[in-house]
Amino acid sequence: MPELSEKTLGDYLEHWAKVSPDREYIVYSDRDLRFTWKQFNERVDDMARGLIAIGVTKGTHVGLWAQNVPDWLTFLYACAKIGAVCITVNTNYKQNELEYLCKDSDMHTLCLTDGTWESSYVDMAYTMLPELRECQRGHLESKRFPKLKNVVYIGQEKYRGMYNTAEILLLGENTDDDEFLRLRRSVTCHDVVNMQYTSGTTGFPKGVMLTHYNIANDGFLTGEHMKFTQDDKLCVCVPLFHCFGVVLATMNCLTHGCTEVVVERFDPLVTLASVHKERCTALYGVPTMFIAELNHPMFDMFDLTCLRTGIMAGSLCPIELMRKVEDKMHLRVTSVYGLTESSPGMSQTRIDDPDEVRYTTVGRDYEFVDVKVLDPETNKEVPAGVQGEMCCKGFNVMKGYYKNPKATAEVIDSNGYLHSGDLGIMDENGNYRITGRIKDMIIRGGENIYPREIEEFLYHLPGVRDVQVAGVPSKKYGEEVGAFIIAEEGAALTEDVVRDYCRGKIARYKIPKYVFFVKEYPLTGSGKIQKFKLRELSLKLCEEQGIEVI
Repeated sequence: MPELSEKTLGDYLEHWAKVSPDREYIVYSDRDLRFTWKQFNERVDDMARGLIAIGVTKGTHVGLWAQNVPDWLTFLYACAKIGAVCITVNTNYKQNELEYLCKDSDMHTLCLTDGTWESSYVDMAYTMLPELRECQRGHLESKRFPKLKNVVYIGQEKYRGMYNTAEILLLGENTDDDEFLRLRRSVTCHDVVNMQYTSGTTGFPKGVMLTHYNIANDGFLTGEHMKFTQDDKLCVCVPLFHCFGVVLATMNCLTHGCTEVVVERFDPLVTLASVHKERCTALYGVPTMFIAELNHPMFDMFDLTCLRTGIMAGSLCPIELMRKVEDKMHLRVTSVYGLTESSPGMSQTRIDDPDEVRYTTVGRDYEFVDVKVLDPETNKEVPAGVQGEMCCKGFNVMKGYYKNPKATAEVIDSNGYLHSGDLGIMDENGNYRITGRIKDMIIRGGENIYPREIEEFLYHLPGVRDVQVAGVPSKKYGEEVGAFIIAEEGAALTEDVVRDYCRGKIARYKIPKYVFFVKEYPLTGSGKIQKFKLRELSLKLCEEQGIEVI
């Protein structure tokens, strides 16, 4: 039976730097950039001292707005060592979202890269902080953001009013150790180390406060369920700003002393090549990532027999896709269920679970976590086989939403259980199936319809690569069922083919009234499908196709 640890992130890093100084920790295979545990720990210490030199201290909020660049983890651990809070910023954020987060989080220092092909982070920073163009580094005085004092560019380029990485490291090399050591000793496992903002699929995003104790233990147990050791190499192509990357991947590697092979921006070819070249033993991804890898025209060129395990999570995982991944990519897939507020894992299938359990459930409780399925109306536990809301209590539950006790009380009840908003069922063996989301439920003329059930059914239709089901507004019934299908290349699918496949096999009211063939789904930055946007998309497609919504 594994045990919970009270080590901080800094404790773990220093442990491996001492025990395995010459083992590789961070690898970027596409540019052959490698850090051993000792090299990385030294760089983190220099970065931490440099942050202290620009006014960062215990409790300071430091924003990190970047894709999976090499120094992403350096900044994270530098904050962790001195008790600062690393605020991970969604890489898809635009101007308004950035400004909302900076204001709401009381950010002191913002660390950023150039941005993405469609968004310049530097330009957005200057728009938000026009004073940067006139001030010296470290002397920012913003009228709109009075708490924001520094902007750090992650890279070598120089921008007016901003520090860059080299300058922060140089400041660190020339900063006295006394304050660093004082702050380092003051950090405890129950301090907040990471704040992630909810995806914002409903309402304004909220800052989820996660402690060292939350995320280190969640990552450790995740790795235990896949039998991780120091000899494992995990290919991380999921975004680090999200719990999937920073906890399930990074904390897994940190607590087990294994190698993290990072892909800066998801690309199926770079991911496959990294696994092949580095002989990775594990691979993570959301379903759309695995689909892209399997369907890449160069897939057969790579030897993936080194893989043994991985995680498919982040959104509903099609059974047929999991089978195909195991057959063609040679790994035993596990699934993690949870949410940012639960650090994120609350249940997981284990690597040794039978195929039926791994394919059709999200496993059983994490150790030291009490998962219950509660009746949404009465808040009482329901028996096995009865649907209710997935809730949990344990070490993994967030400290709360930042500056928002009211919202915190709305999701953590008086008994300490975190309410997920997801619907699930526990079977007689203690494994859970997620059946939908309370707010995703389609209500058609008084009939409750759960999209997951229809999605799993339609995945078996030949020619369907991926499918999502969402409610389409209806004047007559309130909502109708809409199926949004990504078809296999060359598949002869039509609306009639889809409906004919359903007739006689599922209840009539569950058969999609609307069938839309799309190329992609609207996603959050972490790869989750935004169902509420599918609802909006349905109205647009109906208008374009001359379909009357009745």
